Amino acid sequence: MILLKLFWSFFLVGLFSFGGGYAAMPFIQEQVVELNGWLTMNEFVDVVTISQMTPGPIAINAATFVGMKMSGIPGAVAATIGCVTPSCFIVLFLAYLYYRYRELSTVKGILKGLRPAVVSLIAVAGFSILQMALLGAKAQSWLAIDLSGFDYVAAIVFAVALFILRKFKVDPIYVMLGSGLVGFIVYYVAG
Repeated sequence: MILLKLFWSFFLVGLFSFGGGYAAMPFIQEQVVELNGWLTMNEFVDVVTISQMTPGPIAINAATFVGMKMSGIPGAVAATIGCVTPSCFIVLFLAYLYYRYRELSTVKGILKGLRPAVVSLIAVAGFSILQMALLGAKAQSWLAIDLSGFDYVAAIVFAVALFILRKFKVDPIYVMLGSGLVGFIVYYVAG
């Protein structure tokens, strides 16, 4: 039964997450944290972090990690297949339509209208992760912020990483490695 639930949950993620991996994060969070309770919010943030560091799309990596946690290799396979199945059929169908009707102004208008929605999905996912990183598990909403759990080290690492990425255009891999090293030193070695 769990294999079917994993397949169906990630099938829905794959079916309704337009705009790539970052846009899928709110859907993944809803399925694995809120609806099914497979992960805590802390574990979800860890899965997103690991999914960023491993090759491949974030939604597929997250599906594989969650499936593995819930039911081992069969769970990983079920969740991963569930995640990619809708995309395969949708992409084949849309590729045919796009190739055939790409010059129509209606198609151009639809694609232009989807862009802001995708950006808002990415922003919501980013704010959820930022909130979790800075405020910890106590954070329930941005409207009721409890600063007693505010992580100043995480805020400094975030600000420095953002500055380096924007100002110097450093490869994000190096920023992630540097941030991970700082986190290791501060939270594990010194903590």
